[in-house]
Amino acid sequence: MKRSRIILDRDFTVGEIDERIYSSFIEHLGRAVYGGIYEPSHPEADELGFRKDVIKLVKDLGVPMVRYPGGNFVSGFNWEDSVGPVEDRPKRLDLAWFTTETNEVGLHEFAEWTKKAGSDIMYAINLGTRGPEQARDIVEYANHPSGSRFSDLRIKNGRKDPIGIKLWCLGNEMDGPWQMGQKTAKEYGRAANEAAKMMKWVDPDIELVACGSSSSEMPTFGSWEMEMLDECYENVDYVSLHRYYENPTGDTPGFLARAMDMDDFIKSVASICDAIKGKKHSKHVLNLSFDEWNVWYHSKEQDKEIWKQDKWNRALPLLEDVYNFEDALLVGSMLITLIRNADRVKVACLAQLVNVIAPIMTRNGGGAWAQTIYYPFMHASKYGRGTALNTIVDSPVYSCEDFENVPYIDSVATVDDSGEVTVFIVNRDMTEDYEVEVDLRSFGDLSPDGHIYMHNDDVKAVNTEESPFNVAPSEGAAPEIHEGKALVRVPHLSWNVVRFKKA
Repeated sequence: MKRSRIILDRDFTVGEIDERIYSSFIEHLGRAVYGGIYEPSHPEADELGFRKDVIKLVKDLGVPMVRYPGGNFVSGFNWEDSVGPVEDRPKRLDLAWFTTETNEVGLHEFAEWTKKAGSDIMYAINLGTRGPEQARDIVEYANHPSGSRFSDLRIKNGRKDPIGIKLWCLGNEMDGPWQMGQKTAKEYGRAANEAAKMMKWVDPDIELVACGSSSSEMPTFGSWEMEMLDECYENVDYVSLHRYYENPTGDTPGFLARAMDMDDFIKSVASICDAIKGKKHSKHVLNLSFDEWNVWYHSKEQDKEIWKQDKWNRALPLLEDVYNFEDALLVGSMLITLIRNADRVKVACLAQLVNVIAPIMTRNGGGAWAQTIYYPFMHASKYGRGTALNTIVDSPVYSCEDFENVPYIDSVATVDDSGEVTVFIVNRDMTEDYEVEVDLRSFGDLSPDGHIYMHNDDVKAVNTEESPFNVAPSEGAAPEIHEGKALVRVPHLSWNVVRFKKA
């Protein structure tokens, strides 16, 4: 058994953890909405057509906010199509995903669903084919009490009280050639700035997310952020980051190291924000919204075949990645990375929530179940609250094709208002269990409060409707504590949540 050491101090903090880093994403894409959260003919459907089995899984996941309605979808979306009598709403060709959007579920319906799921809405506006005027109008519709054209239209459509959306995305991935209405950095920055001004004039209490590069692998990454933020820095509150990881070659050690790329991405974008702050002699601090992140590659070839056979139909089964155990380990390390950067990352959205590259899967007319990645996210959302600690990890390291000095033990710790300490650990070692010493002396008398772990001998193991708990958490042995130091035994290739409470 190998050994590692984690050193914590209650006074060495990173920052307060914003609960919105445990948010997610529902796009009008695939079966995320139709057949995912909404299926009126299902035995579990409620009075509005929403699946109660899905709502329960979402509530258990602990998702405080859901980004909606896109994604690439939003860059060709007219928000007016999604309000008013359902029978009068138009059917539109969605050029983002080559399907037909029926608009059966719109803004009012989604607001009701988020209420049932215990979440708030993070709403993305169309800055692709539309502009600042329509951005202003949707804020007025959603948030203004009454007495204006669009607030009175909301009331006419059956909702007297404002929806009260407080976080808004100024478009989506506007640097991407796949995007409807793609813009240069300067074009987008100008449009975002004008939209931001008008939206905040309608409702000064909202916060806004400007589009960063759609990926750190874009050739314009860095220069896009610099030029775009030069136009809109003072009027926005966050800049977005998007990142997905793949393992098409089956290189598990290299795949599990990719959270290091995520950490570097975060630090690079934060540095750019601070550079613009300095250039403008500004007192405004711009934080980060990592509003798309996940593993995504399992379904890509299947999607090509679906489009060949079934283009323009409604709710095609697109992007339905079936996640395995190694995916859950990387998602665990990505969550650790988000917590580790809690001083700058204030919003993050696991993309997506149901069926589409999602922790929750459903079958039309059938069951709903948790994928492997569901569990690390649920644990982080439940226990990763309070303050992120500057976690010093002394671990053996390895190197792979893209990364050097990768720690076998990846970890971060938090402390909540009650003084409870939670340590999240991923063991990346393919064969060796570890005894991890956790130095807790600065916290006074603590006692063990549980050890949850996930391990599977098969890194390709998955959950299915027939075997929904094939990969699932187990209760580990409580750590031993001697003179303020805890000894935690973590299996090879495992996700661990170790909790300590006041003695």
